[in-house]
Amino acid sequence: MPKAFQLWKNFALYSPWFPIARIINTGSFRTLGPDERRAYDAPFPNKKYKAGARAFPKLVPVTPDNPASEANREAWKVLEQWKKPFLTTFSNGDPITRGGDRYMQERIPGAKGQPHTTLTGGHFLQEDSPVEFAGAINTLLARLDESDQT
Repeated sequence: MPKAFQLWKNFALYSPWFPIARIINTGSFRTLGPDERRAYDAPFPNKKYKAGARAFPKLVPVTPDNPASEANREAWKVLEQWKKPFLTTFSNGDPITRGGDRYMQERIPGAKGQPHTTLTGGHFLQEDSPVEFAGAINTLLARLDESDQT
């Protein structure tokens, strides 16, 4: 795991404050507007509502002995046999997941020959490249729909 993930994990576990909108804003290339920040904060009115968001990074199985690692290995057994179309749309600026697209493209058979794309942005592509992200998915779906009709 990249160092950025370890830093994120430690922040989520130990920081006395956990500003959801600011976290989303920091993980994006663009600056969120005031209404967007309020919308991200709305489901988390106080710290008890943030427990799940804080716990999530600890649940990522980054060591072989992590309790979730076995389920992750089993999932990869399925993915390594997955022949249905599998599209990756990663960002060019995510310090945590950048490069994961190549790993998936090499290991998942359904990824072969797909129109993979690298989009401009940070961790939150829905904020940085929403039109391009949706377009990549819609293009794949349209292509699959066309091939079903032929």
